[in-house]
Amino acid sequence: MRITHVVRAEEWLSTLPVHYEIFKTFGWETPVYCHTAHLMKIDNGAKRKLSKRKDPELGLGYYRELGYHPAAVREYLLTILNSNFEEWRMENPDSPIDDFEFTLEKMSNSGALFDLDKLNNISKDVLLKISAEEIYEFLLSWANEYKTDAANLLSSNKNEVIKLLSVGREGKNPRKDLMYCEQILEFISYYFDEYFKIVDSYPENIDEEEAKKLLNDYLNTYEHSDDQSQWFEKIRIIASENGYAAKPKDYKKNPDMYKGHVGDVSTVIRIAIVGRASSPDVWELQQIMGEEKVRRRIEKAIHS
Repeated sequence: MRITHVVRAEEWLSTLPVHYEIFKTFGWETPVYCHTAHLMKIDNGAKRKLSKRKDPELGLGYYRELGYHPAAVREYLLTILNSNFEEWRMENPDSPIDDFEFTLEKMSNSGALFDLDKLNNISKDVLLKISAEEIYEFLLSWANEYKTDAANLLSSNKNEVIKLLSVGREGKNPRKDLMYCEQILEFISYYFDEYFKIVDSYPENIDEEEAKKLLNDYLNTYEHSDDQSQWFEKIRIIASENGYAAKPKDYKKNPDMYKGHVGDVSTVIRIAIVGRASSPDVWELQQIMGEEKVRRRIEKAIHS
C-alpha cells in the first residue's frame, strides 16, 4: 500500500523534516503532509483547544449515544472544515453533500470553533429533509441500543410515532423540532402514558379551579370527529362563555374587559393533553392519540 497523503495535527509539524528524510533514505515517494489546526471551543468566555480527556464531544461515541443522525454530523463537520461549505449549501440546498468539493486550502489556519448549538440547528435542517419513516427507523435502532425501555413502546406504536414525527413538517413554514434521538424521544414522550407528565404551569391568569372549569366545558363539548375549524370554534365559544376574548386582538384592545383570551384557554387544554404549553398542533395530536386517551387525560387533569 502506497501512502499518498498524511493528515495530522499541527503539533506534529516539527517532526516533518525527520519523516521527510526517512522517506528519502528508503527511496520512497514522499506523501503530501497536511497539518491541521486544532478544533476549538468557548469555555468560560475564552477559546481553548478541544481535549480528548475533558470534552466528550470530541469522540464519535458522544454523538452515537445522543443519537445524532450521521448525515447531520457530516453536514456540520464540513461547515467547520471548509470555509466555503455554508455558501455552497445556500446555493445548492438540495444537492447531495458528495457534490461539494472539499479542499485543504479552505481549512482554517487558526482552528475551527466547535459549536454544539450550531450542530443542533444544522441537524434540524437535515432531519427536515429525511422522511418521518426513516427517522422512525433510526430512532428505533438507537433506542434498541441505548434506551431499551422505550424501544418496545416505539416498536408497538410504529404508525402513531411516524404520524407524530410528521406533524407540522409540511408547508411553507415547516416545524423544525427534531435534532437527535434523545431529544426526539423526549419531544414525543407525551404520547406514551408511561412517560407523560405535566411539565408546564397554566397561564398566570388562570388558577387550578378556573382551569378545571374550562377543561370540564371542553370535555362536555369534545367530539373527536370534529374537523380542525369546528374544534377551534368550540374553544372560542368556551372562551367567550367564561369571560375570555374570542380573539387575542380583542383582548389586546380592551384587556380590562376580559380575563384573558382564547389562547389562554387553548393553553390550558394543551397542557392537560400534552403536558406542555408549547407543542405541535393540538387538534392533529388528538387525532393521533385517539378519543379514549384524550378524554382520559382531560379527566385526570380535572380530578387531580
